[in-house]
Amino acid sequence: QVQLVESGGGLVQAGDSLRLSCAASGRTFGRSTAGWFRQAPGKEREFVAAISWSYGSTYYADSVKGRFTITRDTTKNTVYLQMNSLKPEDTAVYYCAATMAERTAVAALYDSWGQGTQVTVSS
Repeated sequence: QVQLVESGGGLVQAGDSLRLSCAASGRTFGRSTAGWFRQAPGKEREFVAAISWSYGSTYYADSVKGRFTITRDTTKNTVYLQMNSLKPEDTAVYYCAATMAERTAVAALYDSWGQGTQVTVSS
């Protein structure tokens, strides 16, 4: 497994932007997929975005498409989530995760998870 540490969360107003970071240690992401998920109070964890570590191809949930961008820096072993035009409904704890599966949105297939970072968007 790889150890993941998220950072960059905070309290912002609707329409603002935030960039989340997820640094990997223990081993590199390697030939795997890095993903972002989020969980709001009283709701199930939901897929946000994923990126193929080797090829850089990306995959987004419809709810964030056009507003969020996932990228990775292979030299820093870090994946990012740029969040623009934030909405109150984006409020959640955001988790970074890694899997050897290809470009999947299924949380159960991810075997490494970070501790999460809180994002709160006020209206």
